[in-house]
Amino acid sequence: MTDSTTVRTGLTRRALLGTAGAGLVAGAGAGVAGAVALGHPAAGEAGGGDAGGGPALGAARVPFFGEHQAGILDPQQARVQLAAFDLADGAGRDGLRGLLQRWSRTAARLTAGEPAEEFDNQIALDAGPCSLTLTFGFGAALFDKAALADRRPAALEPLPAFPGDALDPARGDGDLFVQIGADDALVAVHALRVLQRQAAGTAALRWQCAGFARTPGATPHPMTGRNLMGQIDGSNNPRPADDGFAAKVFAAAGGDQPAWTAGGSYLVFRRIRMLLDHWEALPVDRQERVIGRRKSDGAPLGTPAGAGEHAPVDLSAQGEDGALAIPSDAHVRVAAPASNGGAAMLRRGFSYHDGLLADGSPDAGLLFLAFQADPRKGFTPVQRKLSRGDGLSRFLRHEASGVYVVPPGAPQGGYVGQQLLDG
Repeated sequence: MTDSTTVRTGLTRRALLGTAGAGLVAGAGAGVAGAVALGHPAAGEAGGGDAGGGPALGAARVPFFGEHQAGILDPQQARVQLAAFDLADGAGRDGLRGLLQRWSRTAARLTAGEPAEEFDNQIALDAGPCSLTLTFGFGAALFDKAALADRRPAALEPLPAFPGDALDPARGDGDLFVQIGADDALVAVHALRVLQRQAAGTAALRWQCAGFARTPGATPHPMTGRNLMGQIDGSNNPRPADDGFAAKVFAAAGGDQPAWTAGGSYLVFRRIRMLLDHWEALPVDRQERVIGRRKSDGAPLGTPAGAGEHAPVDLSAQGEDGALAIPSDAHVRVAAPASNGGAAMLRRGFSYHDGLLADGSPDAGLLFLAFQADPRKGFTPVQRKLSRGDGLSRFLRHEASGVYVVPPGAPQGGYVGQQLLDG
């Protein structure tokens, strides 16, 4: 479980409307069996928002152009559409450039609350921009297909196989990735449909999924969100004010990072099914020991009543019996940056619930999204450790995966990927 007119320009009206995020990773709440903690308020503060909701919610806008792409630092929205496309044979570099130019023009118009220039089906005609963001990423195979292999970043290497993975290739990877967030489901679906139609003949949809988070204004005051396990999720997500935040989230030219990636990021996507029937059979105190936090208020185990979710995690704290207050295999302990050489990432995950599986169990869990400067130093070492020693892993199944380089933001009047294709 992560901030409209946007965190890139400081705390704004939209920041006051932000919602809490979702993402299992380093030390947050319910982890991704190897990612960090499920959920999080993100770059700003945990969202909750304007209790009145109403016009302000629909009118909130996130600029498309900027140093970084929108949808990374901005407050997490209530709805998301995730999708990946594969470049058509023969499209090549010119076809890719043309597609990214069309998509960027469309993204700029839609995020401003204007209709697309082509293929607009009017399904979001009555809504405002609703904090719409479109974030684009490139998969490793794209560089070969577009004759750009010499510009593929070394950090865009395939993720290793982790113990317990049960990945469906058809629901992961892809040449072009898009994250579409909005506070209204129709606005998000409309944007995806326009992009899909504009891609016809150049790129074909490979996979698609939808997720949700808490709607701004659903709580009387800003609160970190909960995941489908009922845990407050995202308490320890890194924030822009933290020392070293940018170095952990955004790529910088130098070493084996190409110059065109500067200001960009890397995104790891994991579709993580939660074994909710098994989880919900545990008594609350057992659930808390698996996570390492109290379920009621998110406070780390071993802290006094009223400490709250943001109380420091004391991994040495002991209970009255002398045992560790936070068990040795608790998610908070295994995922903590202190347990992983300082490795951290910015989680921006969403819950999903897609009905029942053939055995009657819920097909539900987390669409885990984590932005980082280098997956080799962020997601991969943390997930490797979680997959082997995290007690939460028994209740999770990683079923789809992808890693993408997220180029820097488009310059005013330019397009996403311009630094790569025209640099």
